[in-house]
Amino acid sequence: MKRVFNFSAGPSVLPLPVLEKAAAEMYDVNGTGQSAMEISHRANDFMPIIEKAENLLRELMGIPVNYKVLFLQGGASLQFSMVPMNIANYAGAGKKAAYIDTGVWAEKAAKEAAKFTAVDVRAGSKDRSYTYIPAAPAAESDDAYYHITLNNTIVGTRWAEIPDTGSTPLVADISSCALSEPLDVSKFGILYAGAQKNLGPAGVTIVVIREDLIGHAPPQTPAMLRYDIHAQEGSLYNTPPCYGIYMVGLVLEWLRNLGGIPAIAGLNQEKAALFYQYLESSKLFYSPVEKPFRSLMNIPFIVKLEDPQKRTELEKRFIQEAAAAGLVNLAGHRLVGGMRASIYNAMPIEGVQALIQFMEKFESN
Repeated sequence: MKRVFNFSAGPSVLPLPVLEKAAAEMYDVNGTGQSAMEISHRANDFMPIIEKAENLLRELMGIPVNYKVLFLQGGASLQFSMVPMNIANYAGAGKKAAYIDTGVWAEKAAKEAAKFTAVDVRAGSKDRSYTYIPAAPAAESDDAYYHITLNNTIVGTRWAEIPDTGSTPLVADISSCALSEPLDVSKFGILYAGAQKNLGPAGVTIVVIREDLIGHAPPQTPAMLRYDIHAQEGSLYNTPPCYGIYMVGLVLEWLRNLGGIPAIAGLNQEKAALFYQYLESSKLFYSPVEKPFRSLMNIPFIVKLEDPQKRTELEKRFIQEAAAAGLVNLAGHRLVGGMRASIYNAMPIEGVQALIQFMEKFESN
């Protein structure tokens, strides 16, 4: 069996034990004589699958009882619309939504929200190419909600401290950092994440929402875009991504057996520290992100050459030679270029070590 070290930002690496268990259960899950891909979401045999995923998520994240867990579709990008459609009228009409612009996805979230409600981009870091997290201004009395992107996948920054927004619901996109380190769910009104980075395969979107934020969508809101309908139907209003939910359950089971979020957080800190330490010592590569705001999950890095053409040529060569060495998907996002190593929960420390060894050799050559 040939396995490479996959540094893709998403869809991303999955734990090998999860893939092995999924393979073993491909024809028969839970003694049903069926694959999880074949079981109807209306059948009794599916209920243990979705209940397992929800119960494990609640256990690992410490989700309070007054929060609903929804398994939806459409990725975080659909949540850019669903959030304002459902809670812009929370605590009364005529309010605005506060957004902090810390990168491409945060900017897109704000632009999408502006189609449904007044948006105030309260602060941002575009002035320095999104290489830092700005101070979070206070919530205002006419804020319906306050939105942040907790980890910025493309530019490699993270919020090290959660803003205190008082009684204003705090909403966060946690797609690329879900379950990577402890997070106090009670500080948020809504957390949402596409599963394809830290939780499972592409196709599942997880929403954790405080119950008092459900039921505020205008009557004309399409049924598929209403949190209250999905909550009432237990995420089974229509056919959900059944196999994806099954896989999320396996990933969460793997994480619990590993020791839960405290254990994986320690490993993530170790992996990131190892890679950043190398970048600090390298004469060829460097991190463009300001130190206090560096992500644990997504680490962009650039070649130290002033000539942009030579830099691009060398980075292209690096990516090609790394792939030939079994270190794949290291190209930076098309909007920013350079390189990027995404070292999510499932990336073993051996992958980071192998990448550093290759970079040292490449640098010496």
